[in-house]
Amino acid sequence: MDVLSRAHALEAQGRRVVHMEIGEPDFTAPEPVVEAGVRALREGLTAYTATLGLPALREAIARHYEEKFSRKIEPGRIAVTLGASGALLTVVALYVDPGDEVLVPDPGYPGYRHFVRAFEGVARSLPVSPACGFQPTLELVREAWGPRTKALLLGSPSNPTGTLISRDELARIAAFVAGRGGVLLVDEIYQGLVYGEQPWSALGLPGEVVVINSFSKYFCMTGWRLGWVVLPAGAVREFEKLAQHLFISAPAAAQHAAVAAFSSRSISILEKRREEFAARRDFLVPALRSAGLAVPAEPKGAFYVYADCGGDCRTFTRDLLETEAVAATPGIDFGANGTGRFVRFAYTRSLAELEEGAARIRRFAASSLSA
Repeated sequence: MDVLSRAHALEAQGRRVVHMEIGEPDFTAPEPVVEAGVRALREGLTAYTATLGLPALREAIARHYEEKFSRKIEPGRIAVTLGASGALLTVVALYVDPGDEVLVPDPGYPGYRHFVRAFEGVARSLPVSPACGFQPTLELVREAWGPRTKALLLGSPSNPTGTLISRDELARIAAFVAGRGGVLLVDEIYQGLVYGEQPWSALGLPGEVVVINSFSKYFCMTGWRLGWVVLPAGAVREFEKLAQHLFISAPAAAQHAAVAAFSSRSISILEKRREEFAARRDFLVPALRSAGLAVPAEPKGAFYVYADCGGDCRTFTRDLLETEAVAATPGIDFGANGTGRFVRFAYTRSLAELEEGAARIRRFAASSLSA
């Protein structure tokens, strides 16, 4: 956020900033979604909904899992939430008691540890490395699991690295966690943005498995504030009671609009956008490497490249912004496990803008080396 504020200040001075710091698609919601949202507003469909969400939307999400992943899920296990953040917050409130440990990958999305701490849990860092694609392994989880450990919370594809955990490895981890009476919490909000292989879901793995997803990333609906969670059947009622107190219900008009996100017309639009993100990734990764930044783990999803800048990331991102007007996120935002050398670049801008940004990064890197 500091980077973004400074970038806006530079723009106010007349400089043209290439924004590569924002984890938000540059596309808006597909037209069928917008049309459905406008229709809902005009028809006055703006009152509170049931806390777990509109039945039509929960059924649409269930059909999505069956059609795309061959996973038959009862709509009754699905809760629509106030964004994926609302889902994560309520899930942590449901499972974490004071003093309980939750393993969180480092580097990883910073919200994970903050949500755990908000409910007096202990977010225990799980140091992941390029060797394992910045994802947990069974060995890492087994070594870190202690008497107070309650859960493992991970994201695949990951923010900030864009890497995926393998299905086989997650299955082994799920069996281990189940054997210790723990909970596996899997953040799949970038699941629709996977490149070069078929996306899959953690649903169906053994034990107490909770899957979180969102309309923000693949569906390009960030400001609509809509997410969902698939819960074990026995956890639904307790989740519902917590959600009633924490946020009552997700926005009604957004829910009515989101039903249209699963239409064939919307999916066709979104798949073309996924292909555009893939093309951007295929450009940016080699462009950064040619500028002298290492990308030690190939990003296969989301819209991020996690690159080693070769020095202090705060200095690098500050100087890159001031001299070349390219905004990127310092790695220290995402943990303490070697993150001080890394920078996250988001390819949430057009290919032309990314080409301009890459040219500026090359110029900056060349001048830094010569200095």
